[in-house]
Amino acid sequence: MSLQTLPRLTRAELTRAGHAAAAPPVRIVHLGAGAFHRSHQAWFTAHATDAADWGIAAFTGRRDTVARQLGPQDGLFTLVERGPGTDRFEVIPAIAEVRPASDAARFTALMTAAATAVVTLTVTEAGYHQRADGALDLQHPAVLDDIRALRGDHLADTRTPTGRLLAGLSARARAGAPPLTVVPCDNVPANGERLRGAILALAQHTGHEGAVAGTAFVTTSVDRITPHTTDEDRRAVADATGWRDEGVVVAEPFADWTLCGDFAGERPAWESAGARFVPDIEPYERRKLLLLNGGHLVLAFGGLLRGHATVAQAMADDRCRRDLDTFWDEAARAAGSVDTRDYRAALVRRFENGRIEHRLTQIAVDTVTKIRMRILPVLAHERAEGRPGSGAMAVVRAWGDSIRSARIDGETDAAAALARLLDGADPALAADIGTAAFHP
Repeated sequence: MSLQTLPRLTRAELTRAGHAAAAPPVRIVHLGAGAFHRSHQAWFTAHATDAADWGIAAFTGRRDTVARQLGPQDGLFTLVERGPGTDRFEVIPAIAEVRPASDAARFTALMTAAATAVVTLTVTEAGYHQRADGALDLQHPAVLDDIRALRGDHLADTRTPTGRLLAGLSARARAGAPPLTVVPCDNVPANGERLRGAILALAQHTGHEGAVAGTAFVTTSVDRITPHTTDEDRRAVADATGWRDEGVVVAEPFADWTLCGDFAGERPAWESAGARFVPDIEPYERRKLLLLNGGHLVLAFGGLLRGHATVAQAMADDRCRRDLDTFWDEAARAAGSVDTRDYRAALVRRFENGRIEHRLTQIAVDTVTKIRMRILPVLAHERAEGRPGSGAMAVVRAWGDSIRSARIDGETDAAAALARLLDGADPALAADIGTAAFHP
């Protein structure tokens, strides 16, 4: 039977099937309605004890694909939890509406609504347009466009996540709505403070300083492997449920969310779904960033060079596994006092899950920013302790080899990539990388 002949997943369809799923009232605005948001923040919100009180209005990023997928489905989608042996199918009802990024009117309406209490974001590291030191790159063309729009009070013309967020906060301040809380959910260290600094810098350059007053910024560490969805995944959902779902998301069973900071107002009871609220997040985010995300880069570059397509395939390669263990030994030292032994053992099990097709090309994007955040801190720590950091250096070398052999989409000039990587880096470390690791 063709998928097109099946009924489309909607709230009405669920009701007819005896599974009522009323849309919860919107109290969360989200920027970046991709697969990870749906497998992570939407999942945690749906599993909270007060889920019926917290609906999400999700806005897309650069492309409006998700709005076209989920709009006709009333925000519903099926999450496939893919374990080593079986799949578990669950409809997630937390997203009440999905809008394209271009719907500035609806975004402003929700940002100025008194009921809205939280803004979450899932943005790639590069999408924040921040310099190596974490400050907003005020010379980036996209940021300059937003500066002009904000100075001219054309709030609807902002395009970057930082610009759109400031425009929404400015509109909220003018409406007299109570302060809200911003919760970035990405792989940027100290993401709450860094986003707050970027928003303040943009506000100071555009005359919107008052928009930030009272806004709370919470720092988070997020973790759930979420590979790209395939046609086979959509077919599996149809076979298991009997409906056609254009917004299927696949994820591993594991999910982790650590948050640190005070909220300006109310929030969902995410802790009831397993989220962790801590007074100091740095050890958790550093462990995750260096061991999980850094480990992914080890496997991505080494695996691509050796002809592999997925993380699980690279894990089955003895050479890739040795390189990973060498890097992990160094990353564990750089992570500090937080436990890494059990965490590392859990990562092995997660990475070896062959039913999660986490493609190496999906990892190997925005590579300059990722290496700067995930690999160079390990190398710098090893050098500071008098060790060579050969595991971390090998990752940089494999990165350069991958670019030169055209394994990384969008990167073709190794010398230019190296220059971007070393911009602002410690001179001694930069010279060593340039001469020893990034060989011609």
